[in-house]
Amino acid sequence: MLVRERSEQMEHQFLCAGAAFSDRAQRDRPEIPCEYRTEYQRDRDRILHCKSFRRLKHKTQVFLSPEGDHYRTRLTHTLEVSQIARTIARALRYNEDLTEAISLGHDLGHTPFGHAGERALCDVMEGGFRHYEQSVRVVERLENDGRGLNLTREVRDGILCHTRGEQARTMEGRIVRLADRVAYINHDFDDAVRAGVFDERLVPEDIRGVLGGRRSERIDRLVTAIVENSGGDIRMDEETAAAFDRLHEFMFEHLYRNPIAKGEESKVDGLIKRLFDYFLRNPDRLPAEYHAIREMESTSRAVGDYIAGMTDNYALEVYDGLFIPRSWAVKGIDLTAR
Repeated sequence: MLVRERSEQMEHQFLCAGAAFSDRAQRDRPEIPCEYRTEYQRDRDRILHCKSFRRLKHKTQVFLSPEGDHYRTRLTHTLEVSQIARTIARALRYNEDLTEAISLGHDLGHTPFGHAGERALCDVMEGGFRHYEQSVRVVERLENDGRGLNLTREVRDGILCHTRGEQARTMEGRIVRLADRVAYINHDFDDAVRAGVFDERLVPEDIRGVLGGRRSERIDRLVTAIVENSGGDIRMDEETAAAFDRLHEFMFEHLYRNPIAKGEESKVDGLIKRLFDYFLRNPDRLPAEYHAIREMESTSRAVGDYIAGMTDNYALEVYDGLFIPRSWAVKGIDLTAR
């Protein structure tokens, strides 16, 4: 028996009946199975090794270009989502490998500068822009020199449904959707306190009394509520869910709409839109890998793909090179001569 076959057999012995079993996974392009890894393990590895995943380390989570080593980036957010989701999946006996693959891939299509960049691209792109749809596009169309990663349908469905719209078809995808929210609310809270945006003592007592006062307490309470109350669906008890919703509202009031914390975001709109307009009018300046997209789909689509894939630093570098004047001198001519 191959190592993979033994792993598949163990899934059927250990996982609950509602889990997604890897020997039933489907790919659009059939492949020869790996001797050692299940299909969902292969998907996880492909995501980990792709370029879009590495670029997440230089993409904004909440704070644009924060000074300090301990603020979250889009990459650390992704890793925290993965850990929370895996804990829930393991406790409920769902497929941890599928859960991990969806978690690691869920934000691959996120723009530079967080949701401010997403809003700017949405304004200018034909049909709008949504990062969860772009994440699927990354793994289907953009990675691997345009061939995509050929991920399983279960992983792509979980990525697409991780934030809005219909629920994922698998319970593992639904776990990631809730784990994403648990992760970002709590680590954004932690970063806001670190940045001095607000004091955690401002959190109303009715929230603290249910969820706890410290980040680790809140995450433990939320994960426990999910594990103890999930059955036919992934959910919390009413008291915990209500307190969590109130914490979310508190975060919007004190952080996500805070003019001090989000002041720099006003500059992102103009930066992204000016880059978009430039490359829309000068498509030949796009990197070669986007020329085929321009020819097969549209210039707008190619420009959107290029900008969405940028890191914060690279977007600033491109903008600087295109629009910021440089000092210059003419060699061999005495400019002081009369």
